[in-house]
Amino acid sequence: MSNFLRFNFKEKVSSGSIERLGVIDIGSNSVRLVVFDGAARSPAYFYNEKVICSLGSNLSSDNVLNVDNKNKALAALKRFVLLSKAMHVTLIAVATAAVRNSKDGVAFCEEILQETGLNVTILTGEEEANLSAQGVLLGWPGADGLVCDLGGASLELAEISKGTVGKTISCPIGPLYLNQFYLDQKLQRDFVNSELRKSKKLFSRKYTNMYLVGGSWRSIARTQMEMTDYPLKVLHEYQMRIAEIKGTLTWIMRASLKDLEAKSPSSSSRLRLLPSSAIILNELIDCFQPKKLAVSSYGIREGLLHSAMNKKLREQDPLLEACRHMEASAARIPGFGLTLFNFIMPLFETSEKNFVRLIKAACFLHDVSWRAHPDYRAEVCFDNATRANLGGIDHQGRAFLAIALLYRYKSPKKNEIFSKIFSILDKKDRRKAEILGKAMRFGAMLSGSTADSMGKLELDNSKKLLKLKISEKNKDLFGKVVQQRFASVALRMSYEPIIIWT
Repeated sequence: MSNFLRFNFKEKVSSGSIERLGVIDIGSNSVRLVVFDGAARSPAYFYNEKVICSLGSNLSSDNVLNVDNKNKALAALKRFVLLSKAMHVTLIAVATAAVRNSKDGVAFCEEILQETGLNVTILTGEEEANLSAQGVLLGWPGADGLVCDLGGASLELAEISKGTVGKTISCPIGPLYLNQFYLDQKLQRDFVNSELRKSKKLFSRKYTNMYLVGGSWRSIARTQMEMTDYPLKVLHEYQMRIAEIKGTLTWIMRASLKDLEAKSPSSSSRLRLLPSSAIILNELIDCFQPKKLAVSSYGIREGLLHSAMNKKLREQDPLLEACRHMEASAARIPGFGLTLFNFIMPLFETSEKNFVRLIKAACFLHDVSWRAHPDYRAEVCFDNATRANLGGIDHQGRAFLAIALLYRYKSPKKNEIFSKIFSILDKKDRRKAEILGKAMRFGAMLSGSTADSMGKLELDNSKKLLKLKISEKNKDLFGKVVQQRFASVALRMSYEPIIIWT
């Protein structure tokens, strides 16, 4: 574990549940406060605010931070400290490349301490790379490949495999830096290429996967989503085809600011950095030649949480912990999701681990939107799955959950938004999601969401029978609507529904 973490921060994270833990990240482009809340393995964002301060730009000739930019940062930090006190959070603050590399970075941190009482830790390049990689592991426990974290003034690279971080390095490559010292795109490209060739000597293995961390990468991903009319808007675990992203990067490098603003909701200050960021990503792809690119919304701030976790906590499933926490805080009968999961699992004879965890996640989430208007519960469930802050799930998994939860409440009519999400899955997985949704709908109604009266489902594959074994004493529970829902499950499976009274 990194030696700069405060003990009480580590202690709170390793307890398994966190209440109002705050991280201040003083970056080269922005200063941000994030307050985490909820289950430590998959924390929710209770509060998230950033201020563009551009500490990494307009440096003096002797590498001193710009006074105006320092004042912006100091004003933001004063606000963040007051907010943190009002929220009663445990707070930790770190600074990255701009402060680390500037001549007066240490003096600036001392000024921050005097003005706000905030003790800022200046990360080394290797610590920054390590924390970015650990942030990826928070959301992707099985991630394997090369993490590339692009800040305003530096690029951090880190290997990850089998839940651990390997080699790390920090490179003097960043869009703020490039825009200040290399005004021509060819000069930027040559400089980036030269620096990456040096890094390649350390990172010599073949990386199938490249994980992109940082606001500039997310802006590029948003631009590609817009250009390809991609149906989901969640950036985390968005995967990009190499050929597609290459085309997007070429367009970005040639685009005007007005063109970029038409394709991306990012701020103008961020979009001005996009052409240089596109050059960096293009050179990264050419240098390391990955087969897959994926965006991680988790980085240094989440990495601080991951580095503070004990082994037992790290081994928990981030998706299931997030869904379990949502059920505990929002469902009518917390805990019934597991009962429902055990009830319907006989319908899915599978040992495929990821599919089983998606079924369990859906069962945890099946009732968290009950407070929505009855006419819109299906849509709210659908939106939750496609937009919620969930780690450990790719976009195909989100689509599967969304469709299952949609059918949990109704059989949807044709809808353009629904149809686009449906298109992410193949026909076989769409059918599984529909069966799961109908089964949850039936199971939740059968007993009024209580465990005592559930009965037991069985499949007879040889005779194509779906059997429900239920106690004779609960016969009156099996009313007409319940019968219809049971029949609907069987029909979608192409099985015959059979009731067996015990």
